[in-house]
Amino acid sequence: MLEKTRLDPIAYRDAMSRMSHHVQLITAADGAERRGVTITASCSVSDDPPTVLACLNAANPRNDIFSRSGNFALNLLGAQHLALAHAFSGRDQLDMERRFELGRWMQLTTGAPILTDAIVALDCRLLEIKIMATHAILFGEVIDVRYGEKRPPLIYVDRGYRTL
Repeated sequence: MLEKTRLDPIAYRDAMSRMSHHVQLITAADGAERRGVTITASCSVSDDPPTVLACLNAANPRNDIFSRSGNFALNLLGAQHLALAHAFSGRDQLDMERRFELGRWMQLTTGAPILTDAIVALDCRLLEIKIMATHAILFGEVIDVRYGEKRPPLIYVDRGYRTL
């Protein structure tokens, strides 16, 4: 009988770095408070009803706005959004309002911040949050969609931003 061993987290992260992902900003608003985070872990769950999931660090207390607001938006970034991706990742150490000043924003149905020049923005009503290990998995029903120009997507692979 084979004994199961736990994979080293560093080896796992190295393996995951070779997967390419579309870079997105997940955003939410609760009254005057806004939050946005650069993410790469999201996907479609179903088209009936239209449902997506997105993963966020569960340890960050500022991410509780996503549960409080009851909605979120996934803003799919293009190659022209590299500065926004850096800013919302926290790499540049900008406060949240300064990060939002770097883009132009609007609202659709739920009130979540929508990047006006995103390749596409999905406006979502929060359905459920599941905690799995270090992350919160947000499930959202897509209530509205805004299409932007078809432009090359911003991709994250090999621990860096790329484009197609």
